[in-house]
Amino acid sequence: MKKSLFLLSALFMAACSSSENEQESLTPAYTLVFLDKTQSVNPNDSFVRNKYAAALKTLVEENIRTEGDQLEVYFIHENTSKARAMTVRSRTLREDTRGLSSTDIEAAQNAYEISIRKEREVIYQALLQKLMEANTSSSNTETHVSAAVPVIASALESGAQVQAWFFSDMVESRRTGRNFHTKPPQNAEQATAWAKEDAAAYSATPLTGAEVRVILPFPPNSSSKVNNPHVSTYWNTFFAELNAGRVVEN
Repeated sequence: MKKSLFLLSALFMAACSSSENEQESLTPAYTLVFLDKTQSVNPNDSFVRNKYAAALKTLVEENIRTEGDQLEVYFIHENTSKARAMTVRSRTLREDTRGLSSTDIEAAQNAYEISIRKEREVIYQALLQKLMEANTSSSNTETHVSAAVPVIASALESGAQVQAWFFSDMVESRRTGRNFHTKPPQNAEQATAWAKEDAAAYSATPLTGAEVRVILPFPPNSSSKVNNPHVSTYWNTFFAELNAGRVVEN
């Protein structure tokens, strides 16, 4: 009898703990989407469009979960840090179900699922519009990816869980700075040295805790001439130097 009571008590405590953990896990998400609007990335290409659309769907599903989750879109070009193109904040409240009956919990969950599904779809469609938006101005001749650093650092100040998604070939191309079009890194050692040198300029704005995801526009069978692996080495080192939580490249 005592053993049965102990097991029931343990199961009850585990259920309560699981519910509490679920509530605590909903720390606001702050998602930054950087869309490359330069000449080197063509969203009208079917492979690029499909890959990017799928990734955008994933980030919305992962990061739009409850009231307060925020998403911002920036265009990558010559003035990336000033190119905010969209800001949305989730309004779907995920009700705290602790202490509710099983019937009320089910009703609350159903209401939440319906509301969040609608909101995610609206946000996803808005992101697709931004993905396909053309940039015909002269700003499309330069690619300033590293200018995203102060934008990410500012988001981190909110205390939210920050993810930065880069939809770009990550080929930095600036008239008065690093230019991988005219002078790409020739090996991993050079890429690492350049990254450390360039990251030093942002040492006052560390990215501690931010997660970086890079969605490249290249098919899996792309040659190293098209998809230079040393460019990936550069950015992995660059963000590591700024103490970003992790860098995921797809």
